[in-house]
Parts: sequence; C-alpha cells; structure tokens
Amino acid sequence: MTAWITVRLASPARRLALATTATLAGVALAACGTSAGTAGTSTSAPASSATPSRTTTAPTTTAPSTTTTTTTTGGTTGPATPVALGPLTSPPLPAPGPGFVPGKVTAVGDSVMLDYQTPLQQDIPGVDVEAAVSRQWGTGEQLLSQLKTSGQLGAVVVFALGTNGPIAAADVDDVMSILNGASRVVFVTEHVDQPWQDPNNAVLAAGVARYPNAVLADWNALASANPTWLYSDGTHLPIDGTGAQALAALIAGKV
Repeated sequence: MTAWITVRLASPARRLALATTATLAGVALAACGTSAGTAGTSTSAPASSATPSRTTTAPTTTAPSTTTTTTTTGGTTGPATPVALGPLTSPPLPAPGPGFVPGKVTAVGDSVMLDYQTPLQQDIPGVDVEAAVSRQWGTGEQLLSQLKTSGQLGAVVVFALGTNGPIAAADVDDVMSILNGASRVVFVTEHVDQPWQDPNNAVLAAGVARYPNAVLADWNALASANPTWLYSDGTHLPIDGTGAQALAALIAGKV
C-alpha cells in the first residue's frame, strides 16, 4: 500500500506531531507487508543452529567387483593381450648367494653378441650386455670375476663364448666355480665355420648336465635350420635382423 501525504508545516509543534504520525504509519505498512508475504510466496526460515539428530545405521559390506580388462580392435571386444614381463622366471629362481645382484641379468659375449645386443636388451629389460670383438673364453672368465668382486654381477648370467677357439670341460668348471651362488647360468652354443664348433658344443652340453642351475640355449641347432639368417661367414648376423631377433628370443626364453 502506498500513501501520498502532502504536509504544509506551520510550526515546530505541528512538525513534531506529523513526524510521529508518519512513524506510526510506517510501522503499520511494514506489518501489512509481512502479512502479505505470509499469504503469498513462502520465505525459507533461517537454518537452526541446533545440531540435528543422527540415526546410526550399521555399515553395509559390499564385495568388491571383479574387473575384466579388454581391448577393442575393429569393433570386436575380447581378452586383453598379455604384455611382455621381461625375463622368464618360471620355475622361480633360487635366491643368489653373496656377490650377485638379485633381479639383474649379465650377458657376456663376443662380436656375435654385438649383432643381437639391441634385441636382447628389448627382450630382457635392464640386461647388462658385456660384449667385445674377438673375446676369448679366458677373458670372459676374468670379466666375470671383476664384475662379481665389484658387486656388479647379475644373479642370472648369460655366457656366450667359444666362437674364437676350442674349449675343454675344465673351462666350463672354471666358469661355474666363479659363478658359484648364481641363480641361473645360460650357456649359448656356438655356430661357427670352424673345426671346434661341434666339440665345443658337446663340452657345453655335458657341462650343463653337471650343474643344476645351468641351462643350454642351443643356438647352433636353430642357426643350422635357418642358414639365411647369417652372413656368408656362417657366424655373424645382420645387426638387429631376423636371426639376431631369434637368437635374443632364444636366450630370453632360458633366462
């Protein structure tokens, strides 16, 4: 309600009386506004400061759901493709003795190993490749001793030497003496156009049979069945080529 009042003040007393009347009228108008608001749109009351009561309910235990990971290719959904997990350790390898680094793989070889170094590093993540041109068996033994003394020798050792000269049973025993306490030792047979190839491989096979923690990666058999993998010298491989990848995979499967 709006009231328009025209006032002509004649005296202070008259002004005071009118002011009092206007104040009373304002109070009345405010009261009317409150009543109108109640009758019309509801106004939310202020939140109470009192703490609301709580109802205690026993917690419900829900079994965790099982999630199946799938991959989608060309609109078809199926089981996820397994990823490579690095070196194989089945059956589980025994814990290594003193001087070996658990979980580490050390590979010692000659120029042939340089041909498949990159695929080997891909198949065995973290492998320490120690390869050199024209390395002899005895030099490899010295390297093993140095790595073990300095605490850098892996608990799993790949030993791929013998390409550059003949070996004897005592040579295998010397290597296994240095590697006493290793979790696993992988000897790689050689494929070389030299008269010592077959005798050396026979020594390696007999040596592995004497030591329960030693295994044989028979590269000679695989290479003989696939001669096109090698260069014309019958020994070396195109770097990172098909033969190099096959040899690396063969070794990784024995680690």
